[in-house]
Amino acid sequence: MIEDSSMIQNPSLPEYDADDPVESAVVTRLAGNWGHRATVKKNEPDLNDLFDLTKHDFPEALIPFAEHDTYRDLSEARREKLRAWGWIAYNTNVMDVEQHVVNPGFSLLAQDAFDTGLGDVLSVAVTQAMVDEQYHTLMHLNASVLTRRRRGWALSTRDLPLCATVRRRQEAQSAALDPRSAALSALAFTTVAEISITSYLDLIEDNELVQPVNRATVRLHNRDEYCHASIADDLAAIVFEKLDAPDRRTFLDGLADGMDAFSSTDFSTWEAILRSEEIPNYEAMLAEVETDGSRRHLIQDYSGIRSLCRKLDVEDEIGIDWQ
Repeated sequence: MIEDSSMIQNPSLPEYDADDPVESAVVTRLAGNWGHRATVKKNEPDLNDLFDLTKHDFPEALIPFAEHDTYRDLSEARREKLRAWGWIAYNTNVMDVEQHVVNPGFSLLAQDAFDTGLGDVLSVAVTQAMVDEQYHTLMHLNASVLTRRRRGWALSTRDLPLCATVRRRQEAQSAALDPRSAALSALAFTTVAEISITSYLDLIEDNELVQPVNRATVRLHNRDEYCHASIADDLAAIVFEKLDAPDRRTFLDGLADGMDAFSSTDFSTWEAILRSEEIPNYEAMLAEVETDGSRRHLIQDYSGIRSLCRKLDVEDEIGIDWQ
């Protein structure tokens, strides 16, 4: 197996535009006292000063019930708080996926759990990606802390459930017939998350109505993930090549399960939020929206996974309607 040393990057904070005050502030806050601060050549603006109270914290288009009369009849103050909740839940979702879906799969690869004989270059690339995920988790945590502080709302995630992708992965792990099947399922979920997360991040990055600090956080994260998607794609192909037919079937079933979980709207999280905010008639509203057959999946772009399946020559074997 030939390894490409270009996969190795020096450990660093996310790449950012030093001339962009919002990106610079996000990275400076992320660095904290970790030594990177000493290399900053100029005084950076404080994130508190860059927080725009007039902007939305979260796109209304991503709130699944935004067009429902129950939501539209709420006061603007209550809708504003629900938008802030949407951003907090979005960050929590990202952090859950990084910690409970992505890193466990990367850890299996770093340990060569699939006997692929990864050499130093690929092992270092995987481990560096795991370090990146910790930075991403901290970035989104900082963003939530900032929102709570500037809005003056507690917005505690204590009562929020784990996100749907994590719950589905846990179910798959519990249903696995043996450790080998569990590992293959875990790798499939990691592959879906790393290749598809850019589409999830794009939902906020491109929206001009959204808080600039929030968009900068997502933009910085997204830059790393394009590299991670390439690593995840290559490693999945390396593992798949060495699998026998039953193991390949297990992996492909895991990809399909992961795609469905990752692309779906998580109504259980919104239910917890609406209940905590004591929104009147929220149960009926969610029931109507959830059963509305015209609603599309949250994530529509499966091109990354489809490209991987084409490379593996299994595009027609995964059981997914790509249209």
